[in-house]
Amino acid sequence: MEPILKARNLVKRYGKVTALDNCDFDLMPGEILAVIGDNGAGKSTLIKAVSGAVQPDAGEIWLEGKKVSFPSPIAARAAGIETVYQTLAMSPALSIADNMFMGRELRRKDWRGKYLKMLDRPAMEKFARDKLSELGLMTIQNINQAVETLSGGQRQGVAVARAAAFGSKVIILDEPTAALGVKESRRVLDLIQDVRSRGIPIILISHNMPHVFEVADRIHVHRLGNRLCVIRPGDFSMSDAVGFMTGAAEPPADMQAA
Repeated sequence: MEPILKARNLVKRYGKVTALDNCDFDLMPGEILAVIGDNGAGKSTLIKAVSGAVQPDAGEIWLEGKKVSFPSPIAARAAGIETVYQTLAMSPALSIADNMFMGRELRRKDWRGKYLKMLDRPAMEKFARDKLSELGLMTIQNINQAVETLSGGQRQGVAVARAAAFGSKVIILDEPTAALGVKESRRVLDLIQDVRSRGIPIILISHNMPHVFEVADRIHVHRLGNRLCVIRPGDFSMSDAVGFMTGAAEPPADMQAA
C-alpha cells in the first residue's frame, strides 16, 4: 500500500538550529497516525512543512503519488489538506456558520452574488448544520450563535467539523484535547474516530499517551529532528513510547527509521 502523504529527507533550519534533519514521513490511507515527540523534537515543524505553513530548505513531499510543494496553508487546503491548530484559528465573535466558511464564503448564484458580492447565508447555514449533525454535535442548536458562547469541547467540535467538511484528502489535528476536560476530550476522540470511519486519514499530534494509544493505528516517534521509528500501539506500552521519544530507551534496531 502506497502512502497517501509522504515526505523524504526534509530539512528545515532556523539559523544554526536544525529543526528537521533529513526527516521522513508516511501517512497511509484511512489510518490515524499519531506523531509524538519531546518538546523541541521538531514534530511541529514537520507538520507545518507538510501543511504549507513553512517551506522546507530541502526534501520532497508527495500527495497521492504526486510531488507537491505548498507555498502556503491556503495551497495545502486547496489540495485537500486541512489543519486544526491547537489555538483552533477561530473568530470568537462570529457565528458557527461564519467560522465554518471563513475564507471560503459562498456567494449567491444570482446577480446579487455576482455584482454585489452578497453571501448565500441560507446555504452556508444549512451546510454547517448538516456537517455538525453528521458528526453528532446535536448539542449545538443555533447555528448562528457566536463561537464565544460555546464550551471548549463544542468549539473543538466545530473546528473538527470544519476540517472534516473541507479536508478531502488529509486532516491534521494539533493537540486537539490539550485544554479540554475528561468529558469534552471523550467527545473529541469520538469525533476523530467518526471522521476516520469516513475514510479520511488523520495525523494526530498529541502528548496525551492514553489518547494516542486509544485511537492511533500507528505512532510516529520523532526525536532530534528526525523520525526515530514507527510503532504500533499493540506491540509496545506507553512507557516504551515515552522512553523512545525522550531517549531513555532505544527501539529495536529493525524498527528504527522504519
